Amino acid sequence: MLLEVESTKTVQEIEKSFPEVCAKYKFGVLGSYNLKQKMNEKGVPFNRECLVFEVCNPHQAGKVLEANISIATVLPCRIAVFQEGGKTIIAALKPTALLGLFPNPEIKPAAEEVEETILRIMNDLA
Repeated sequence: MLLEVESTKTVQEIEKSFPEVCAKYKFGVLGSYNLKQKMNEKGVPFNRECLVFEVCNPHQAGKVLEANISIATVLPCRIAVFQEGGKTIIAALKPTALLGLFPNPEIKPAAEEVEETILRIMNDLA
């Protein structure tokens, strides 16, 4: 269900290279969130480094949305970068698992391709 890659880089180093690495694979970064900052702004003490990036390949998204517009509930894909036990972890939910929740077997090839690409992006970031 979860893709995880460990990195020796800091969260901030990965943040800097994120847009360029995604672009290499024809994915765009639609937005990002600093969870530590957002939680603290809301009055919830949270001291862990954690960034969440929303990424999308519009061509792949178009294919799956045409098959079933309800898939919009799980798009765009999200990749989290956080500190865990002194290590930097890059993690994402498997697109095959998410899209497998929908009754559209014809989208499986797109889900597999996106999953392979997201794993390549994560490995390049690491």
